[in-house]
Amino acid sequence: MNFICVKTMLVAAAAMVSLSSFSQDLIARQAPIDRKLKSVDSLALQRQIRAEQAAYPAFSLYPNWDTEYAHAYGRNTIVPESFTFDLRGFCMPTPSRKITSPFGPRWRRMHNGLDLKVEIGDTIRAAFDGKVRVVKYEAKGYGYYVVIRHTNGLETVYGHLSKQLVSPDQVVKAGEIIALGGNTGHSTGSHLHFETRFLGIAINPALMFDFPNQDVVADSYTFRRSGSKYDRPGSSAIASSKSDDAEKVIKYHKVHRGDTLSKVAKLRGVSISDLCQMNGLNKRSKLKPGQVLRCS
Repeated sequence: MNFICVKTMLVAAAAMVSLSSFSQDLIARQAPIDRKLKSVDSLALQRQIRAEQAAYPAFSLYPNWDTEYAHAYGRNTIVPESFTFDLRGFCMPTPSRKITSPFGPRWRRMHNGLDLKVEIGDTIRAAFDGKVRVVKYEAKGYGYYVVIRHTNGLETVYGHLSKQLVSPDQVVKAGEIIALGGNTGHSTGSHLHFETRFLGIAINPALMFDFPNQDVVADSYTFRRSGSKYDRPGSSAIASSKSDDAEKVIKYHKVHRGDTLSKVAKLRGVSISDLCQMNGLNKRSKLKPGQVLRCS
């Protein structure tokens, strides 16, 4: 009797060991399957995100996609406290180096962009990758104009064109020809009116683009919301270099051949001592082309 009990217990124990081994083997075989499923889910999610980004650039920032109005964002639009734009992969909209009218107050109203000297028929290109949002005509304003929303979060406006060469919802690459320069709308001579906007807020293009040197000022630009008068679309992030809130915007300078500390300090309106302190330099430091200096 005792022998039978012992035998039964040994058989039961063997069965439990066998079951345990089977379970562990099953779990071991299931683990790669779970990892594979997670990988598939991740790839599918990535594809979905890329598809949404292509369909609606910066879709996580903008509340809508409007192909009728350049300024399509109301008072209820949520503007983040700060946002950094990636300026790499840019293309100058025109090879023109001549700014005929800067950003800022002009003729008792706000001039929300830069005017660049171009001739009628000159090539105008997209500044960054993105998708065309508006292609319209405005007789008392932009004339023939194009608005592009970019994957980096910016929107650019190209005004007073003679001909538009793109259509709403068209995906464009940086450097792609989108229009020809002109003198349409409220314009007193052939030029390109170029704006950079974020959720309807106009930002001085000169803080990002160095048109005389045909380059960007730095690889990135950080927008900072600076007070209640800038909280709503339609107002300007920085009205001019003399704005009360200008010190809240970090400005940079990309060094070009021949630049010196004194030259950069004079150009950017900062003392040599402050320039050195912000960049860990001394007054004898030599600048290298391509070096980025913080100037505010």
